Amino acid sequence: MNVPRDSKVKISRKRAIEIIDRFQAAHVLVVGDIMVDHFIWGKVARISPEAPVPVVEVQKDNIMLGGSANVMNNIKSLDGQVYGVGIVGADEMGKRLIAELKKKNIDTEGIFVETGRPTTIKTRIVAHGQQVVRFDRESRKEVNRHMTERMLARVESLLPFIRVIVISDYNKGVVTKELVTGLTRLAANRDVMICVDPKKTDFSVYQGVHVITPNHHEAERAIGIEISNRRSLNRVGEELIRRYAFKAALITRGEQGMSLFERDTTIIHTELPADAKEVFDVTGAGDTAIGTFALAVASGATLREAAFLANKAAGVVVGKTGTATVTRRELKRVLRDYGSA
Repeated sequence: MNVPRDSKVKISRKRAIEIIDRFQAAHVLVVGDIMVDHFIWGKVARISPEAPVPVVEVQKDNIMLGGSANVMNNIKSLDGQVYGVGIVGADEMGKRLIAELKKKNIDTEGIFVETGRPTTIKTRIVAHGQQVVRFDRESRKEVNRHMTERMLARVESLLPFIRVIVISDYNKGVVTKELVTGLTRLAANRDVMICVDPKKTDFSVYQGVHVITPNHHEAERAIGIEISNRRSLNRVGEELIRRYAFKAALITRGEQGMSLFERDTTIIHTELPADAKEVFDVTGAGDTAIGTFALAVASGATLREAAFLANKAAGVVVGKTGTATVTRRELKRVLRDYGSA
């Protein structure tokens, strides 16, 4: 395999708009860990007399879709057609989450209730725009085989309608080796691309998927090489594709943007600099990136074109506070002064 060479993404504003305008007709399936993001907002005016910790005076709180549900929400916010497959607990929050997805016209027939498993909730306390603490209520136990079979049966019934499957893995027990193997088997003889946003350190679990979208920390841990410069970044990207036979690896790198590595005669390294004017909160930025990427591919974009639009979309949401989404109008707005790149 040859050494990667740098290549700029070349996409005109006209072409980008054409892809975005096709979003409404595109269908994407999202499989993975469904979660709730609970935000408690307040202010700190004093330190507790009981312990050296800040006292947060709560002003408001809100419940938002998190994990794979946030990926679904991002696709829907961009006017794509989205189907959800996953697990919630037999609790009030699980009912509330499914009701919220239905309210947004997101298909929930593939979301099943597992007795004995709590719906995953991440609670963040935010004061003066900064997170003070986060506490989680969850189970990381793998779902039982019966639930995996039910999820795969739902996926199989949807295959005639979809072009892309997103596996949104938050390492909460839904995305197992058995599930990934089943998904790759179902998609093998169809024109369906599988993209995965990973959380596991062992990427062999994802063997057989087409595209993987780790952040740079996840990529480092998976390969065992620290990314400190362009050379080490190239080595990690090349090794991800060589070791696991992915078609492409899109490594997200925070304020440094994204890097796309494609498997071809040579590996092409495409640098995508960050677009955010000011970063307020990176919560959910990865969900926005993979949701936009998948929707663009389902709309006929190449991997490079999809990566370009994913980078633009992520640049919008990190300028917002909380688990945010981006709309087609906002995505077009960031392209307003864009000619070509």
